[in-house]
Amino acid sequence: MLQIRKSEERGLANHGWLNSRHSFSFGSYHDPKHVGFGPLLVINEDQVEAGQGFGTHGHRDMEIISYVLSGALEHKDSMGTGSVLHYGDVQRMSAGTGVRHSEFNGSQKDRVHFLQIWIQPGQTGIPPSYEEKHFTPESKQGRLRLIASNDGREGSVLVHQDAAIFATIMGAGDNLKHELGKGRIAYVHVIRGDVTVNGTALKGGDALKITEENLVTLEQATDAEVLVFDLPN
Repeated sequence: MLQIRKSEERGLANHGWLNSRHSFSFGSYHDPKHVGFGPLLVINEDQVEAGQGFGTHGHRDMEIISYVLSGALEHKDSMGTGSVLHYGDVQRMSAGTGVRHSEFNGSQKDRVHFLQIWIQPGQTGIPPSYEEKHFTPESKQGRLRLIASNDGREGSVLVHQDAAIFATIMGAGDNLKHELGKGRIAYVHVIRGDVTVNGTALKGGDALKITEENLVTLEQATDAEVLVFDLPN
């Protein structure tokens, strides 16, 4: 079964300093048809103006992943971690028993553009932890590059859930396939460009929910960057 999530139908929050699109119910945006997908609870596409950001706030029992698209994302947290992330950087923060952090645009002149992803962990009450990895464009070109997994394999960041996230950059002639195990579901989010997924044409910001299928196919791409989530049902 396939269900399209169109870009323009996502929730919108525009606060002046922040322009955000919500793929799932978040904050004041609620859509009963889009309240998570398996353990995937949030994909927010955030654009934060220069010098602005999210002040210190707290989280518990959540796997929070940031995927930077452009600009500089500055992170500080109560674990003593601080860094500035750029395109290709993937950050994973496991909130566990509780963590406080802030996220700011690290530039005083350019906007920062990133995806913030929340995944419900498979266990609660774990110690909070932090990790970041860099994935070059070349490592994602024409292939599904594993960027997050439940065991940190292949140099991916570790998430405390039986989930895997793949990233790819595709052009004309690229054809990719990903097999889904029994009882698994997939969520395909198109960051930019155009791509056909399981016969469904998608553009930047679109997504596809895939259930009761054993294969994810990506083809007919034009300058596309895509995330594929392999999830438990």
